[in-house]
Amino acid sequence: MTTPVPTSHDDSGFSIRSAERADLLAVVRIENASFAQPWPYDAFERFVEEPGFLVAVGGQGEITGYVVADVTRNYGRDLGHIKDIAVHPDRRGGGVGSALLSQVLPVLAAHGADSVKLEVRESNDGAKRLYRKFGFEGLRRVPGYYNDEDAIVMLRKLE
Repeated sequence: MTTPVPTSHDDSGFSIRSAERADLLAVVRIENASFAQPWPYDAFERFVEEPGFLVAVGGQGEITGYVVADVTRNYGRDLGHIKDIAVHPDRRGGGVGSALLSQVLPVLAAHGADSVKLEVRESNDGAKRLYRKFGFEGLRRVPGYYNDEDAIVMLRKLE
């Protein structure tokens, strides 16, 4: 199921490509800087071969962000799931998150997903704005999803 994602370049000083094992330490550092309940290294390691694990690479070759997504069968349909996405705190607001979403949604569609879901902290207004910009709509609240906070499940249909 692995299809290489071509490296894409834009004028923002970064590119998007498929994650590689060598990227994992940098990804974990961004994860730890971004979340109170970060994923451990081995959680990322399980997704290295997934086509929906993409990284943003800055002009000096540094990893500036990542997205982890996959497609699973759900009630007879293929559903994309954005499991994790983060941008290094020093690189936020520069379009990295938008670029990652722009790249991963077509990958999920190419692997059969007709919709994509994600969960976001109820208090994370910046992330919810970004997801709405990409056509995600709030579907339901999941009490205690993050132990200390509820999650909003958001869904987007793919063309």
